[in-house]
Amino acid sequence: MSSYFLYSRRRTREVVVGDPNRGGVIIGGDHPVVIQSMLTCDTMDTAECVKQTLELVAVGCQIVRITAPTVKDASNLQMIVAELRRQNCWVPIVADIHFKPEAAMEAAKWVEVVRINPGNYADSKKFAIKEYTDEQYAAELTRIEAKFTPLVKLCKELGRAMRIGTNHGSLSDRIMNRFGDTPLGMVESALEFARIARKNDFHNFKFSMKSSNPKVMIECYRLLVARLEQEGPDWNYPIHLGVTEAGEGEDGRIKSAIGTGSLLCDGLGDTIRVSLTEDSPREIEVCRDLLAQVPKLANVPSSSPARRSFSEGGSSIFNLQPSFDPFTFERRHTPKIELAEGVSCGGEQTVRVVVTRAAWDKLAPKISPNADVKPEAVYEDLNIFEADPTKDFDINCDTQLITVKDGVPLPPITAFRLLAARLKRLGRNNPILLKDCLDFEPVPLEPKIALLRASVNLGALLADGIGDAILVRGESGAGQSLRLSYNILQAAGCRSFKTDFVACPSCGRTLFNLQTVTARIKVRTQHLKGVKIAIMGCIVNGPGEMADADFGYVGGGPGKINLYVGKTPIKFSIPETEAVDRLVDLIKEHGKWVEPRSEQMAELSTAR
Repeated sequence: MSSYFLYSRRRTREVVVGDPNRGGVIIGGDHPVVIQSMLTCDTMDTAECVKQTLELVAVGCQIVRITAPTVKDASNLQMIVAELRRQNCWVPIVADIHFKPEAAMEAAKWVEVVRINPGNYADSKKFAIKEYTDEQYAAELTRIEAKFTPLVKLCKELGRAMRIGTNHGSLSDRIMNRFGDTPLGMVESALEFARIARKNDFHNFKFSMKSSNPKVMIECYRLLVARLEQEGPDWNYPIHLGVTEAGEGEDGRIKSAIGTGSLLCDGLGDTIRVSLTEDSPREIEVCRDLLAQVPKLANVPSSSPARRSFSEGGSSIFNLQPSFDPFTFERRHTPKIELAEGVSCGGEQTVRVVVTRAAWDKLAPKISPNADVKPEAVYEDLNIFEADPTKDFDINCDTQLITVKDGVPLPPITAFRLLAARLKRLGRNNPILLKDCLDFEPVPLEPKIALLRASVNLGALLADGIGDAILVRGESGAGQSLRLSYNILQAAGCRSFKTDFVACPSCGRTLFNLQTVTARIKVRTQHLKGVKIAIMGCIVNGPGEMADADFGYVGGGPGKINLYVGKTPIKFSIPETEAVDRLVDLIKEHGKWVEPRSEQMAELSTAR
């Protein structure tokens, strides 16, 4: 990136997907960000696949992905595509491939894009621990090249595109043993496959680096872009953004906004998917709403006095260094200070929730003293220094709480990054209060837009390690703004007040109804503060991509569930009718269960 303060979209080469004159799209270059989604039905059900595809296209989906777990499924893509074209639907189709190179070879005959996962395209996942010598590692690369090259040549011959998509938690054992389950491992895994493509003069591909953890996802994409720049100017391939297994409802939207939205505001991203455990067409509305916010949240207009001042003389913004390492999360070090009576922020304290006086007056009579979701300070009562980060300022101690002054003509992400950078240059570590907005709309924002804006603005900064307290004002409802504050902190990994759920969005590989089961598990377990539960439809999104979940509920076969503790399978082939009860038993066995308080369940019912 050229700057973490001024928006500039990353320039990429163009990837052609299908025939742009007949329903196809061009990804990258100066073209708008492309929206995509995925079918949830069995790939062998041609009629349902066609129906779901047409429903997605009707609401604005520009690329549709379909799983192809076997050669038989891949072969049926011919029937699906033929029927879509017969109905004059020319949307590009992506075949989603895991484990089966032969399925990829078959799918490439019929679809415009083949998505492969370098973590399992030529490898089975055994979680084996093994040291590789340089010679052994090179031999593995030679083996992978032999497996992958035929697909590269076929895609080049047929004019297909490719997505090289690594997922956190599903890296090969070889990569895991050399790099660990890290952003660097994800990037290196993708680059190995990209080098094979380039060796065959194939360039019609894009990258993705997905994780269910927005902070990990942000680090991965930043590192990928930095590595591509190191490789050379002709490595400017487009990237596909998405937080995988984001879940459903507000939580899924908030996670996606933090990860995908913050990167879009940094100028990264050429195509996106919002992965929700809901009906696929609902993802498209969120994508559109999220993209519509980027110009409002990322741009400093060229006519702005603030932008002109950034480019003048020694005060140029380009001379400032960010306060954070963009590739490794570390919370900004600040002293502990008292925020309100009995409440401190900064230091090792959790990120606190501040509300306005008007919100406090509405909320205070309804909040139990023992509530997990409650206001922790009132903005108007704070001893706070309000700074204009576009101008020099002096502050004479580190224990003064500081924020950005309202009305500063900058987007909040830029303003608070600039504030932290100026404090760093002054040698100060003052705790910072983050605001989701610095000015106010003439009419209240729709709740769904307020949610996205607050999640992008606050989430991006929290993922940078900036922020000791937050204030949400874009959401006009007092209760909604309080709930949103806590949900953003939970999604950003800053504090936990309820169970954290990782749930895949469903596809043709899914072995049970994800929406129904997710709802059933949430009813039983949503009060378990500090516990993370993964709900995965199949083995592909199972033990690996659960990443750092404490417990896993994974489809093991039709009507059968496997239960995990971390990445270790504990119970196998449990009948689905019994599986939620057995999951609760497993949580109890491992000492993570507490009985819900009545007031806690009331809080959570409004915080969903």
